[in-house]
Amino acid sequence: MDVFLWGILPYIMLCVLIGGLIWRYRYDQFGWTTRSSQLYESRLLRIGSPLFHFGILVVVIGHVAGLVIPKAWTDAIGVSEDMYHFAALSLGTIAGVATLAGVGILIYRRRTTGPVFMATTKNDKLMYVVLVAAIVAGLATTVLGVIDRNDDVTYRDTVAPWFRSLFIFQPDIAAMSEASFAFKLHTVIGMVLFMIWPFTRLVHAFTAPVQYLFRPYIVYRSRGPRPTTTGATRRGWAPVGTPDREPDPTPTRRGRR
Repeated sequence: MDVFLWGILPYIMLCVLIGGLIWRYRYDQFGWTTRSSQLYESRLLRIGSPLFHFGILVVVIGHVAGLVIPKAWTDAIGVSEDMYHFAALSLGTIAGVATLAGVGILIYRRRTTGPVFMATTKNDKLMYVVLVAAIVAGLATTVLGVIDRNDDVTYRDTVAPWFRSLFIFQPDIAAMSEASFAFKLHTVIGMVLFMIWPFTRLVHAFTAPVQYLFRPYIVYRSRGPRPTTTGATRRGWAPVGTPDREPDPTPTRRGRR
């Protein structure tokens, strides 16, 4: 079971993720979107969406810092274990709670707003279940893993080396086998989430409009003359016979046909 979970399943997940993204792009480009429902309801969306997106952004940064950066590197720059665990506990808890609250509001909005619920596919319903499970499991492992410091073996000694070993195609199964059940459960749920990712509304994360932050300003210029404070000529539609109507400069030609 350990060989399958930590040596085979990660590569199956990667193949499904990449293959699903290619398939979705080739055969469902018009569906590669969040299917925005802001027109149906915007009050809850304005609250839940920022909470979820900013929270999940901090969560992703925390995962990258915890899994990709080796423990020896943080020790080399003078970050002690106490400092690291304090930052992980504080930022991880705040980000996890914000993400969970945001997705809770979005799910409530989707369930209670009729048109929004009707536009929710079966894949998205499954995605919400797996996503909430991943957030809850991650929040629990963050809190329990940092508070319970009696065990010398942490995720930086088990999950992180296993994660990095996947990129060199030499999965460290023995290291992952020593991890606690909570971290194993969170890892499995995370892999399931990535496997269903391309077939849900989460696919829009791979086409986030990052270039929007760096695009140049758009300058708008008027074709007409600039208005003045006195004697301004107003252009546009005006009722017939009103003083605002401009005379037609074209001479009128009268006569019989």
